[in-house]
Amino acid sequence: MARAIERIEQDIAALQEAIRAIAIELQSAYASYLNTLGLAVRKQLILASYHLCTQGYPENFLHLSLNQRQQLQQAIRKLGQLAAEQLLIYLKSEESEEDEVDEGDEMDEVDEVDKEVTSSSSSLFLSTSNSQYLTANTSDPIELAKWQQKLEEVMQEILKKLSHDANLLLQKARVLPKKLPEPILAAAAAASEASAEVMPGPPNLLNLVIEIENEQHSEDSGLTQIMAINLRLGEIEFADVTLSSERRQIRSILVKLNKLGREYQKRHKEKAIAEAEAAWRASWFED
Repeated sequence: MARAIERIEQDIAALQEAIRAIAIELQSAYASYLNTLGLAVRKQLILASYHLCTQGYPENFLHLSLNQRQQLQQAIRKLGQLAAEQLLIYLKSEESEEDEVDEGDEMDEVDEVDKEVTSSSSSLFLSTSNSQYLTANTSDPIELAKWQQKLEEVMQEILKKLSHDANLLLQKARVLPKKLPEPILAAAAAASEASAEVMPGPPNLLNLVIEIENEQHSEDSGLTQIMAINLRLGEIEFADVTLSSERRQIRSILVKLNKLGREYQKRHKEKAIAEAEAAWRASWFED
């Protein structure tokens, strides 16, 4: 029986080596994916902002001066750049750090928007104090799966935060309506995230019809159509051939990981049974 346990241990060691290879392959695939995603996010943020300013609220955008429009466009580009950097930083970083965002007083003038983005360059940086980072020595399939799931969650959070910050910029620039309640946007974005299919119309935009009450004249309350930025991973991938191809590669790697993970758990259970049987025989004696 001792030799049987030794053979099982050899099988487990071989599986661990295969899982380490999968870990390296998965990390490399995500590094490429996140680099492509960063570029795609910047492009889709600009495209969504363009649609919102020219089709959603063209009158509001035309009220801005040339300088104000340029300031707004520059601020949007900076937000996209920060998001792209954040995606790669999370993957590569091996140290935890936490940045707190101070919202500060709301500014009305669009020429202050660019200064705000520059001064609070950490606004998109999420708390990573509890993050799990992948190492080349990862041989536990459960640990590897948890890391992959956490990374996917972080990507969604970055897109959600980027959408929020972009809408805030547009609202401060007086393109988006000032009266738009933020809880409405947050609730609508959360409801939209529950659906994975590509939405009709311009991508990464949220179309809402909400009732806004007039505090002074309740009879003036009524339904208002609202358009806002809502970056969605499914729509970003759908619009980028390279990104969707890299996503398929990641899924293929995960299929191999799941297969190895099932075999890994099976061998560990087999080892526990063999060791328990040996322990039973070692302690058993006849009366």
